[in-house]
Amino acid sequence: MKTIWHNALFYTMQNEGHTIEALVTENEKIIATGSYEQLKINAEQEINLQGAVVFPGFIDNHMHIIGQGEKLLRLDLSNDASSDELMEMLLGAYKDLPEDEWFIGEGWDENNFPDQKIFTRYELDLVTKSPMLLKRTCWHAAIVNSRALELAGITKDTPDPEDGVIERDEKGEPTGLLKEGAMHRVLELLPDPSEAYVTKALQTSVDHLLSVGLTGVVTDDLGYYGNYHTPLQAFTNVLGGPRKFRAHLLRHFSVFQQLMDDGTTYNEPWAEPGEMKFFIDGAFGGSTALLSEPYTDEPNNTGTTVLTDVEMEELVKLARSYGEAVAIHMIGDLAVEKALDVIEKYPAPAGKRDRFIHVCLLRDDLVERMEKLPIVLDIQPAFVPSDFPWIKDRLGMERMDWAYAWKRLIDRKFIVGGGSDAPIEDANPLLGMHAAITRRQPDEKHEGYLPDEKLSRYQAVQLFTSGAAATIGKAASRGRLAEGFDADFTILSEDLFAADVDRIPDIPVYMTVVAGEIMYKSRG
Repeated sequence: MKTIWHNALFYTMQNEGHTIEALVTENEKIIATGSYEQLKINAEQEINLQGAVVFPGFIDNHMHIIGQGEKLLRLDLSNDASSDELMEMLLGAYKDLPEDEWFIGEGWDENNFPDQKIFTRYELDLVTKSPMLLKRTCWHAAIVNSRALELAGITKDTPDPEDGVIERDEKGEPTGLLKEGAMHRVLELLPDPSEAYVTKALQTSVDHLLSVGLTGVVTDDLGYYGNYHTPLQAFTNVLGGPRKFRAHLLRHFSVFQQLMDDGTTYNEPWAEPGEMKFFIDGAFGGSTALLSEPYTDEPNNTGTTVLTDVEMEELVKLARSYGEAVAIHMIGDLAVEKALDVIEKYPAPAGKRDRFIHVCLLRDDLVERMEKLPIVLDIQPAFVPSDFPWIKDRLGMERMDWAYAWKRLIDRKFIVGGGSDAPIEDANPLLGMHAAITRRQPDEKHEGYLPDEKLSRYQAVQLFTSGAAATIGKAASRGRLAEGFDADFTILSEDLFAADVDRIPDIPVYMTVVAGEIMYKSRG
């Protein structure tokens, strides 16, 4: 059915300031744009948008969509502002939990606490006799209690794994803080979730993402829930049909070969296969991001290498053997350098682009090498207000020139998309746009962290529309309001190009449309 959408301000994102009066959709596509009077003649149905503001459907360029659903279902520790608040929440949670079940929480961040306290296993032992796992906000570290350490076989005599750190006290005893590979020793003990559980987490996540205006995501989930069939089946169960939403599925290195051997099919067009995903380093929050020079506040630490150079090379060769690109987590400058070394040796297949995820710390020489390669960049604008000002203590001011340098990367003509890394950060794309524009929290009044890297409002919206679409090879079909493009719209109650800048995160989503169908509509 030909449907005309009208009585709204439509920002096409074809160029800055370009708007149209109305558009017509049919068979999940935009088939015409222009004036209402011209287009209404052939329309069979009209949707009056009541003066709202329409954008191409917002896309989150990097998240963990099932993990986001788990965060909504589990104990969420991300809003605790002190160690006392955190302990109070822990003591009040899961009071009837059987001792053989896991006590799991998500999202604590000691940088939000005035005392920057990280609980030890002994303090967590006072909360529960069940094995406890509390993931840090970055997902690259966790604190566990003594029961969890016992189950994982981690003692005073356990050596650090090559890809991780077991934090210890002055007597050499594990404190309960585990980083990277050490944390994974505990994660491996968790029972594989059922298909029903993963499906529920995905449903919960998608419904939430639609409510904040997202129409699609790039996501990394296939290597985390037991056999890859479980999350993949969840994508089939949830996406399409009455719940339309788009997912570009990164293929985790741990299951990539099996996916290929099995000739796996996907629930396309709603869930489509993406690049092979692997990690080189950790995160700044846990001091595990890989640096070419030591951390300023930890002179004996340069971070943690998650994979050896040989392992990285073998993974890239594997992807290339199937004609596939790779998606690489890299936060520190040495991680970027290692990625470039292997990518230059084994270039991306013709017509494909490798995905560099996060690229929080760069150097001039690295950027020059990056410019010569077919790559796309995943950036997370919300990292800036979250990581400053403590990141200066970690890196020192002499390294801040290429830290979180989003504007310089865009000015250098890289293909750049914006994401949240949810559940690490809030999935609301308007928060990401605000962070890109102001480089501070909405309630802060300073000029922003490294203000020369602020983006214009148009550039910020591009990150979550045309830019994100380009990173998944959809520049000609998604991310703009134009004939032949997917009929995906994010419709806001106010104009984010005209609103007060600190109002942007609070602008209500009026409607979210995917493939020409209304998937979310506000009650207001």
